[in-house]
Amino acid sequence: MHKSRLCGFIIDCQDADVNVAGRFWSQALGWPVRAADVPASGPYVKLETGPDGLNVEVQTVSHPSRVHLDIETDNVPAEVKRLEALGAKVVNKVETWVVMEAPTGHRFCVVRAQHPQFEATATRWD
Repeated sequence: MHKSRLCGFIIDCQDADVNVAGRFWSQALGWPVRAADVPASGPYVKLETGPDGLNVEVQTVSHPSRVHLDIETDNVPAEVKRLEALGAKVVNKVETWVVMEAPTGHRFCVVRAQHPQFEATATRWD
């Protein structure tokens, strides 16, 4: 048995200045950039969506710009196995997360549980 849920969305920006991209998406979505990320010291800028909101980040990448989602879980290998049984395939294992591709061609990541409301809102899979 394990649990998983939608964690959030990552806005991938090809070869962009993450501070400029973060300001744009902050203003476009109405969520401030997390104070600790002003200015950004790495490839990520996190937007403040509120305590119960989804994780929304802007990141600089080398591949074409796109938006991808993250699924958080208390058991990454079990969730990857479940999603493979549904037709997804593993693209890459990176540190503690796995990049996958849905049968539709959409990329997404399976990450360790991180949201404070994970236990209360995740779906249980047997």
